[in-house]
Amino acid sequence: MASIEFTAFARNTEGRAASRRMRRQGKTPGIVYGGAAAPAPIELDHNALIHALRNEAFHASILTMKLDGGTTKVLLRDLQMHPFRHEVLHIDFQRVDETRKINMKVPLHFVNADVSPAVKVSGAIVSHVITELAIVCLPKDLPEFIEVDLSELDTGHSLHVSGVKLPPGVTAVSHGTLDPVVATAVVPKAIVETEEELAAAAEGVEAAAVEAAAAAPGAEAKPGETKAAEKGGEKKEAAKEDKKK
Repeated sequence: MASIEFTAFARNTEGRAASRRMRRQGKTPGIVYGGAAAPAPIELDHNALIHALRNEAFHASILTMKLDGGTTKVLLRDLQMHPFRHEVLHIDFQRVDETRKINMKVPLHFVNADVSPAVKVSGAIVSHVITELAIVCLPKDLPEFIEVDLSELDTGHSLHVSGVKLPPGVTAVSHGTLDPVVATAVVPKAIVETEEELAAAAEGVEAAAVEAAAAAPGAEAKPGETKAAEKGGEKKEAAKEDKKK
């Protein structure tokens, strides 16, 4: 996993007014905390930060922060955005202790849905119920993402967290639901209705063909129809005999 670096600068001023001035100058206020050192206010170049945030790995990787001539391993922990402008208002980083496990949410990358029985055979639509997974691991084992193989997913079935192959040293963390659903496959209602209509139409055509064949001149009666006709004739003869008597 390639290391992602970014540059931060020590911040000597704090408070709302100072933060507003900083943002007008194209900078973003932030803080780095954790570990043995005390929390330290920092600032970052806003344009460089926006560019870094476009990289998915920046959100779920061990980052190298260059500050005051030294480097520190950190994690992105919190990000506050402006309500309607594409502007970062504040950012938090946590120092990393290589010997202690960390809790993180990492993105899920879904693969092989197009070759699954659900899609290939039944034309189902695969729904991604969750797109990131909470995990716990040592910093050295932190993955940028977790790949979810959907090649075995069938119609009407779901893939749960227990069915996702996790990298070595990584454990999933679930809250509330013991084994939450990750993805599910459902056939669209329109496809089901179309198949039912086609089946009904096929049955109608078959029934019409049978009736037409039975009504055609010279058509041979089926065994069941012949027996019914013979019984009907016998009943008529018996009725004539009763009238003569």
